[in-house]
Amino acid sequence: MSSIYDLVTMVLFAGLAVLFLQRSTAPEPQDHMWQYAPPAIALATANQVGNKLPEIAWVAWLIIAAAVIYVVYVLKPFRPTS
Repeated sequence: MSSIYDLVTMVLFAGLAVLFLQRSTAPEPQDHMWQYAPPAIALATANQVGNKLPEIAWVAWLIIAAAVIYVVYVLKPFRPTS
């Protein structure tokens, strides 16, 4: 890892993968696999934008924020388990 974008996006992607694996072991799925694609693609894009275009680093941070907001509102990782 050579930049802050590599570190931040990899940590968030690892969290997304853990959420997916935890949810996939449930007896009845709460969400669909395709719902994990937008934040994963957004994190990959943010990493590339941050590394390749440092003069517009704010765009990378905006994409990262959008991915986090998507996960919180669509995938709801903090929903209580029943």
